[in-house]
Amino acid sequence: MSHYYSEEPSTPLRTKTIEVCLRGHCFKFITASGVFSFEKLDRGTEILIESMLLERNWRVLDLGCGYGAIGIVASRFVDYVVMTDVNRRAVDIARKNLKINGVRNAEVRWGSLYDPVVGEKFDSVITNPPVHAGMGVLREIVINAPRHLNDGGLLQLVVKTKQGARRIRSLMEESFTEVRELAKGSGYRVYAGIA
Repeated sequence: MSHYYSEEPSTPLRTKTIEVCLRGHCFKFITASGVFSFEKLDRGTEILIESMLLERNWRVLDLGCGYGAIGIVASRFVDYVVMTDVNRRAVDIARKNLKINGVRNAEVRWGSLYDPVVGEKFDSVITNPPVHAGMGVLREIVINAPRHLNDGGLLQLVVKTKQGARRIRSLMEESFTEVRELAKGSGYRVYAGIA
């Protein structure tokens, strides 16, 4: 069975265009079948985007970018964004969304988790992690984040309260010097782990 975290989704390609306004800017996104949250911007992603911490001089990694909402919004507030996804369809759509939204300070790379950014460091890794891929994948995201963060850098992620938020938080507490809850609502929690 094909999932949005598959390398090659088997779902026939259907696309849709959505328009959303986030953090004082309006965006147009192409979404696609076989890519996470095809019909509309996922509520968890929206809460993460509205609460994520960003600084102008930062270099940010949008891990598992899907069609690119997190990275494209972040690009309005930071120096540079690298967006990655294992799903080739997501990578293709995210590249189109960079063009549609006139983004010049971001790029999209294909590959699993941190593979496309080996040896690189960021001020923040931001992700709406693929919870359905299983706890092993979430664990990998959390425990490997510090080696891709500058000192004081942040792993920022959103998770459904009922889909392991407590487990994710305790995993983050093992890997980071401090963990803060940035937001909660609509059954989601946004955490920031400080490296």
